[in-house]
Amino acid sequence: MNEIDQIKIEIRPLITNALINESMSIEEKFQNTTLRSIIKLQHNLIFQIIKNHFKITKFKFENLSVEKKKQFIENTLLKDVALQNELKGIIIGFFTKEEYEDYSKSINSINKRIFGIIKERINSNLGELK
Repeated sequence: MNEIDQIKIEIRPLITNALINESMSIEEKFQNTTLRSIIKLQHNLIFQIIKNHFKITKFKFENLSVEKKKQFIENTLLKDVALQNELKGIIIGFFTKEEYEDYSKSINSINKRIFGIIKERINSNLGELK
């Protein structure tokens, strides 16, 4: 592993409750060992990107009920390709070479996991989108 990849791993927060066992799929292990820590590391930037998206689209997110906010987040993450690419980029940019090789074997499955975790994180922290 090169020096840059080592630094990428060292700066990631430790996710102490991430379960890893032999019965898990490769994608689930990747989610728990790689994705969760990178997404936690990028938390503030993820929220800034979402806020900026609302500003650009002039969407009045704060006027929605909590349920409508969650529904809007889900629809936006599913349909807005530019937003998807921006969010994927800030996650993939923290992959090591080996992690990227693993990602490239299951791109669609891992992308679903990325957006599932991001959606969960946003929904758990809706107050940060003010």
